[in-house]
Amino acid sequence: MRTMNLIDKRRLRSHSAAAMERAMLGVSLRDQIRNVEIHRRTKFSDIAQRVAKLKWQRAGHIVRRTDRRWGPKVLEWQPRTGKRSVGRPPTRWTDDIKRVAGSRWIQAAQNLCPAVDVCPLI
Repeated sequence: MRTMNLIDKRRLRSHSAAAMERAMLGVSLRDQIRNVEIHRRTKFSDIAQRVAKLKWQRAGHIVRRTDRRWGPKVLEWQPRTGKRSVGRPPTRWTDDIKRVAGSRWIQAAQNLCPAVDVCPLI
């Protein structure tokens, strides 16, 4: 899976997305309607927030598994292949989760609902 950096997130919120929403509503730039109002009218969600939410849900689901699959092992895996420039360590899929939730996020997710098979949250 690929990590999403700040530049990718800005590209997703680009001018072309706003232009598409304006075209859907039949609104031109001359109407001077703000993008926030257009987002409210179209009820579009921010794709970057949606991707982040799905990533967090998937990570929690993988961690709570009890059937000894390789998913939890992959989350803890630290790749040592490939070269990055000095000062830029390789980014992992779980790095932004650790940055927000802390290094003990796996234990917190497991305590939320220990067994996936009977968990009402999934």
